[in-house]
Amino acid sequence: MTDNPQLPFPRRANTGKHRRKSPVSRRRVIIGGSAAAAATGLGLAGMASAGGSSGGAGAAGSAGDASGPGVCSLTAEVTQGPYALPGALIRNEISEDRPGFPVHYLLTVVDQSAGCAPLPDALVELWHADHLGEYSGFVGRNGHPGEDNGTFCRGGAVTDENGQVELVSIWPGHYTARAVHAHLRVHTDITPAGGSYTGGEIVHTGQLYFDPDTNDRVQSAGPYRENTTPETHLYDDGVYDGGGSASGLLTLTPLGGSPAEGYAATLTIGVNA
Repeated sequence: MTDNPQLPFPRRANTGKHRRKSPVSRRRVIIGGSAAAAATGLGLAGMASAGGSSGGAGAAGSAGDASGPGVCSLTAEVTQGPYALPGALIRNEISEDRPGFPVHYLLTVVDQSAGCAPLPDALVELWHADHLGEYSGFVGRNGHPGEDNGTFCRGGAVTDENGQVELVSIWPGHYTARAVHAHLRVHTDITPAGGSYTGGEIVHTGQLYFDPDTNDRVQSAGPYRENTTPETHLYDDGVYDGGGSASGLLTLTPLGGSPAEGYAATLTIGVNA
């Protein structure tokens, strides 16, 4: 894809810890072959193998080595929630003008039914709340009314031959009764049309989650402090099942010394296409 932003990937010390006392269950993933990032040095495609990141490990969670057949787990399917909209815009940067701390996603999609081979030409659609916990198309539902263009913090991009896609947005805000998260759908066989798409089949619907200690630092800084809604902790969330990366928990790497500089976020998503 030609419009991908340049996404730096520094090696950083661990900055996030789970506060949960009991261990998170993990299903192991073994994916053979050479890493797609081998030729790109410290590009985003190599981030999952770099040390010092926070978040899930194990099941379908590493974006570092997804170029060959192997054994993998399907990523958990969960509700798309009440704020899904049809016809996502195809674009790599989805936040538009919403304030917040940047998140640079590198998501790798693998097809379990094809021996965990990378899934190319799939649309990975992402949508989430802004810093105030408001979704475009539904602004005001979280108690912060304002202008609503129906498109901010929504969009998607098509995976390359390595099954990888890069998306850039802001760290989501929180809203009533849910931990901070982003929504995800994977579509196959779409037809691009006028900056969006037609047709296709949804082969995965899931949610992405963020390390709770890292999230605490984000939610207490910058524009996120304007959000007056009570926050729900990840392990009190009614949708997240504690399954780590197999359930959508992202691996996070800070892009600087403060939350405002943003984070890189990786996950390998196992689907049955």
